[in-house]
Amino acid sequence: MTLAIVGGGLAGATAATELRKQGYDGPVVLYAAEHHLPYERPPLSKGFLLGRDPLDRMYVHDAAWYADHGIDLRLGTPVTALSPVDHLLRTPVGEEPYSRLLLATGASPRRLALADESGVPVAYLRTVEDSVRLREALARRPRVAIAGGGWIGLEVAAAAREAGCQVSVHDLTDLPLRNVLGPEVAQVFVDLHRAHGVEFVLGARLSAAALTAADLIVVGIGAIPAISLARAAGLQLANGILVDERLRTSDPDIYAVGDVANHGHPALGRVRIEHWDNAIEQAKTAARNMLGATEAYTRQPYFFTDQYDLGMEYFGHVGPNGYDAVVIKGDTKSAFRAYWERHGIIVAAMHANDWDASDELRASIGTESKR
Repeated sequence: MTLAIVGGGLAGATAATELRKQGYDGPVVLYAAEHHLPYERPPLSKGFLLGRDPLDRMYVHDAAWYADHGIDLRLGTPVTALSPVDHLLRTPVGEEPYSRLLLATGASPRRLALADESGVPVAYLRTVEDSVRLREALARRPRVAIAGGGWIGLEVAAAAREAGCQVSVHDLTDLPLRNVLGPEVAQVFVDLHRAHGVEFVLGARLSAAALTAADLIVVGIGAIPAISLARAAGLQLANGILVDERLRTSDPDIYAVGDVANHGHPALGRVRIEHWDNAIEQAKTAARNMLGATEAYTRQPYFFTDQYDLGMEYFGHVGPNGYDAVVIKGDTKSAFRAYWERHGIIVAAMHANDWDASDELRASIGTESKR
């Protein structure tokens, strides 16, 4: 039985690791479009962008690990077509058979035509090369206009300020991160950046005047799941590749995980989560299911960010149903915890600079509020 994994990122490498951990000793082929060893992406907008973390620290494993564990790692080998009926993959060097397949194709940055056509240098952030180019650009201390006030945009803003750049963040909403954190906690992040000299231009599209006043535009307006392979193969799609609670697609021999997977979560409904932890944990579950298990993926979402001297971890998912109240404990200017409640039940929780809180916060999700 040949198990194939398409996508040489964190999810793909984690799935290969889990297959061997579970004792599977048959053929495992990992197809990676990039020429780098599979690596983690969070440092691209954090430590690697700041020049603090070397590239080899981002690798999931070194090259010897794949050889020692019999993983057929095909770097620089994109999969160009998929035939579920024939159980075949097509690559630039020919067709390859598979018995079961995992799609971990990730996502690509959403483009902004206004920026691309402005004549001003534009940066997107998804790959090692993107991060290296951006780091080199920031070292020249340009005037930076950032389109998008989400996590990528704000992490880049922090890095740019630390590099000594003049920075403005442009967002369509009146308060960045409102949809994720609600106004109470979102304001904490805006205040943090303003205290470090970041200018915010809110409630309006990025203007041509702002573009021409900048030396560099960084676009962070979301990501588009990489579904072209799945679409051509006839798999069911909707905001990504549709997978059931076991991470199986509409084809019983094909699974999908990570940024590309629109997952039928037993507690949260349909969700597509673009976070580091989700890539790891979904990959582990899918690998076990590829070997015959029937596990539902029930883990609550988790993500983290580092901006200036603030480190944050967030557990749970507010989702489309929102929340009734948020309870904040501590000092929002130094260290605090926040709990989002719906009908008296905690649906999400986070801490900022309170690292002893992690286990307690994770365990609180789904429990009754004790405030």
